[in-house]
Amino acid sequence: MKGSDVVIKGVSKSFGDFRALNNINLAIQGGEFFSLLGPSGCGKTTLLRIIAGFESPDAGAALIDNIDVLPLPPNRRQVNTVFQNYALFPHLSVFENVAFSLRIKHIPRNEVPPRVNSYLKLVQLEGHAHKKPNQLSGGQKQRVAIARALINEPRVLLLDEPLSALDAKLRQHMLIELDQIHDKIGITFIYVTHDQQEALSVSDRIAVMNQGDVLQVGTPHEIYESPATDFVARFIGETNLFGATVSGVEKLTQPSSAAGTGSNTEYMADLEVPGLGRIKVTTVDQVVPGQKVSFTVRPEKIVISKERPSTKREDINLFQGIVDEPIYSGFQTKFYVKVRNDVMIRVVKQHAKYYDEGPDIIWKDDVFISWSANDGYIVEVEKS
Repeated sequence: MKGSDVVIKGVSKSFGDFRALNNINLAIQGGEFFSLLGPSGCGKTTLLRIIAGFESPDAGAALIDNIDVLPLPPNRRQVNTVFQNYALFPHLSVFENVAFSLRIKHIPRNEVPPRVNSYLKLVQLEGHAHKKPNQLSGGQKQRVAIARALINEPRVLLLDEPLSALDAKLRQHMLIELDQIHDKIGITFIYVTHDQQEALSVSDRIAVMNQGDVLQVGTPHEIYESPATDFVARFIGETNLFGATVSGVEKLTQPSSAAGTGSNTEYMADLEVPGLGRIKVTTVDQVVPGQKVSFTVRPEKIVISKERPSTKREDINLFQGIVDEPIYSGFQTKFYVKVRNDVMIRVVKQHAKYYDEGPDIIWKDDVFISWSANDGYIVEVEKS
């Protein structure tokens, strides 16, 4: 099967006084695993339902392979949907649930079993064909729903939070299986989720949404390492986020390429953070002294130690503080470190070695925390 390109042009949708989508524009490539990520009520499911044909927008167009499908009914869009609640027929066997759409289309009877069996094999349910849905686990039910959607050979598969009803371990296992299925069949997947780890794990690209707007579109690496807004920085993983004022800017003669944007021009900015003091950050944004910005640094980018670092590099941000709360999680320890003026900074220390049995830094320890200017990021800039 081949995946279709999906292009959303100027799509808006309101429900009464509630604005669900605000002039959405997206271009999804054929065969891509594309995720719509955001909190409840951000508009991601509404957008998916418009592509599927279950909702009509107030304005805009939805193109599949350059054809506007909005005038077409759902069954003529070469699109199928996998829902959160499985939507299986309880009185039918696994085999008949998957075969249902073929029966409706009056596919010749002798063609049905081999096609159904091939898709049951794809989702690893060959030995469960004669079971009823109530005899299956949650993960098995979801695989039946996926097989039933794929047997129609759609060009686009829409997945509306398909794993949210599963427990954490099963959800992770199913996510891997879903990614493998995508790799095998090669069609376009559009995946709706509120779970950042799900989206980061399997997506080719992600659109982060909030309050009916698309805030950023990019690869998982771009979304995580180079968030475009305060909201994206906060929503994707954990971070330390501060408002700041630019106090100085210097153009770098040899760019560090730390921002990951491919720009050839980078700057070293001095920021004044209320309560914290001066920090340095590399940026591709042309900021000027006096400008208000938002600055973020991920907890895992920060080094924590009892001894003062010996480095004399000028691009290192260094602060002294007290461990307010250590949280040991086996593979890592998260520290809440209180620095000057009671500003709290989160730090994550990974336990990567066998002999690193536990944290050597404990509650109320005096510590030093440091990070490179390349590891911070300016996420929003107030227009001057």
